[in-house]
Amino acid sequence: MIQPDYLEQWFAQAQQQQYVSLLLKRVGMTRRRAECFVRLWLYLLLKQNQSQKLALIPPLTELTLPLGSVACSCREAAELFYADRDHGSDRASGMMLDKLAALGLIKKQFDGNCTQIEIQPIPELLGRINDEIAIAQVQPQPFDPRSDAIPIANLLASNYNWLNRNTDALPYRIANILRDWASQYATGMRVLRRCDNQNPVGFYALYPVQRESEIKFFSPPSKGLHLSAVGEVDPFAIALPGDAQCRAVFVRSWMIEAPYQTIAQVSFLEDSQQILTQISQDFPNLCDMYTLVIHPNYEELGLKLGFQKTSPDPKLSMYWMYQAVDRFLALEMKQLFTGRN
Repeated sequence: MIQPDYLEQWFAQAQQQQYVSLLLKRVGMTRRRAECFVRLWLYLLLKQNQSQKLALIPPLTELTLPLGSVACSCREAAELFYADRDHGSDRASGMMLDKLAALGLIKKQFDGNCTQIEIQPIPELLGRINDEIAIAQVQPQPFDPRSDAIPIANLLASNYNWLNRNTDALPYRIANILRDWASQYATGMRVLRRCDNQNPVGFYALYPVQRESEIKFFSPPSKGLHLSAVGEVDPFAIALPGDAQCRAVFVRSWMIEAPYQTIAQVSFLEDSQQILTQISQDFPNLCDMYTLVIHPNYEELGLKLGFQKTSPDPKLSMYWMYQAVDRFLALEMKQLFTGRN
């Protein structure tokens, strides 16, 4: 067992904290989870280096990915995660590993003898973005329920997994919900698609709601969850074109994979303005926009777009945000985010 103090000889605590700071920008991340993940990454890298006599020389200036998976027991993980604390059981470390897997940071598999863990590539932590991603062109396109439901469900699951204890069937559930929405009113469902391989790397859903559902925007936000909830009944009923009583649209999802956020966020926001204009033609009295914020990153984006916090949740760290449709449509996205017209 490689001791935690030995880890710092290879990768100083200050360097570990730099990685932790970058990880805190990810959805669902806490400082404790980030610290455990960085320790685990470094430990698996050194363990593989020790067993396979790789050419690593201390001190490291950055972390590289271990080659494939590396064996790591819950006891090893407990000593890593809780070396600076008075207690930490195998069960607690196993739960932490489950959480890191749910967040998409690791893949783990039990081979019959020991748990095999593979660190997942995270572009913002690897020192540089993969050249393939850097040069890939992306553009907004309609959501295709036949080919996009599964990859988008997996993308969104990583956004919601941290809210759930049992996440095994979450992508399956989300894929079915997305296809149901598309069969009812697909106009507001869009993907950010790579031009080279057609893979979706972003998604948003503008969901017009029936008037009877508007009261939910004034209830605890946790009661408005559906993609990540266990209940089968959607708390929001979708409005259909021509509904003169529809006044509110719900931004039910907004996500872009981290490597594409800088290059594509403005164009995706401009696309959402165009689509919202189309939706307004189907619903002539549409005037209110709501979204549900569950992470500080989205709070920052919402505030920049003029959304205001409204109803917080009494039990969970989430809340509703509101913006008028007309004001959102009037925003100059390029100027707002780049300072250029």
